[in-house]
Amino acid sequence: MTAIIRTPGLGRLAAVESRLFLREPLAVFFAIGLPAALLLILGSAIPGFRDASPELGGLRPVDAQLPGMMVLLSVATLALSTLPTALVVYRERGVLRRMSTTPVQPVVLLAVQLAINAVVAVVATTLTLVSGHLVLDMPFPRALLGFTVVVVLGAVAMFALGLFLAAVAPNSRIVQGVGAGTLFPLLFFAGMWLPRDLMPEALRRVSDFTPTGAFGQGLVGTLGGHTPSALHLAVMAGWAVVAVIAATRTFRWQ
Repeated sequence: MTAIIRTPGLGRLAAVESRLFLREPLAVFFAIGLPAALLLILGSAIPGFRDASPELGGLRPVDAQLPGMMVLLSVATLALSTLPTALVVYRERGVLRRMSTTPVQPVVLLAVQLAINAVVAVVATTLTLVSGHLVLDMPFPRALLGFTVVVVLGAVAMFALGLFLAAVAPNSRIVQGVGAGTLFPLLFFAGMWLPRDLMPEALRRVSDFTPTGAFGQGLVGTLGGHTPSALHLAVMAGWAVVAVIAATRTFRWQ
């Protein structure tokens, strides 16, 4: 880590990569704008989302369930689509191979990409929470420390999965397809398409052991003021460790 920070030209590289990210309007919209927009649209248009729910301890779905899913959507989109696609495109074009002959090693570019996506995830999360608070009177996370722990651990797990996709995908077309094919089932297990309360018991149990299921439940719980479940924290940590090891062993720079 210290070697990366001291890399010559690191600041310039970060600035260039940030500008390249911002030049992709679709990436910015889907990662930052869409989750907040969906929160406001659904929270305003569907009356049931503003009614207190006994299943949520008297909270409204717009207080915990909906913003939790929107934060997860932002992180998952960045991790399984934006990040792996950028890395595979760089590998296809020989950028990583050429960088290995310069003082700026390929691992530095990887670190910069991770940092940029992490910053974008923080911006998207903040925008979602602030816009929901201002427009829908949604309270800020009641268990702020627990919420922060869940966001960090969940993001690490999701970005580790994204690195693994980038490691094994042979080209950008395949990584985009595999990323989408991975994203939508994981969003289902998180409760994005079908609320977990409506899932059969067996399906809920499977969901508990998926990275997005644990991540989503951790977000919803801490937004509602509950302490994160030890099971969900362990599941996210387990996925993060396994994915990091797998990505490290399979990642190709050229």
